[in-house]
Amino acid sequence: MRVLRSGDAAALASAYLRNRAHLARWEPLRPEEYYTEEWQAGDITRRLAARDAGEGYPLGLFAGDELVGRFNLAGITRGPFQSAGLGYWVDSRYTGRGLATAAVREIARAARDELGLHRLEASTLLHNTGSQRVLRNAGFEQIGTAPKYLQIAGIWQDHRLFQRILHD
Repeated sequence: MRVLRSGDAAALASAYLRNRAHLARWEPLRPEEYYTEEWQAGDITRRLAARDAGEGYPLGLFAGDELVGRFNLAGITRGPFQSAGLGYWVDSRYTGRGLATAAVREIARAARDELGLHRLEASTLLHNTGSQRVLRNAGFEQIGTAPKYLQIAGIWQDHRLFQRILHD
């Protein structure tokens, strides 16, 4: 796992194309351009600018040169909050192997030790038991349910909210 680079746009577009059906029920509706190298290059550029501004952290999980997962810390808030939101997905061919759990644990460690954050938050659809298992196994606790929290697959859907406190 490493920070995404501008040269990763083709690998990211390929991963999204390969996993389009797998991710469709867990993500917002995407325009066709989203699945192109050009769109992904622009997105990586925006996310790296957010990282440089201290507002986010875009990561890719690789098997050799192939991108097999994407992890993002977003909305990093400093001051008394010291918090960020976590989002992620793993290639359908690699799910169920503990990769997401290991990656989320490492991200939590780095968020605490390297970024100095106090808290991470994440949300899942109510029926996304796999992602809920990842979060629980990585030390997150469920803190509530948010009605109509995000528009996923074209529908405003309820989500389970999770957090992990990184410092005692």
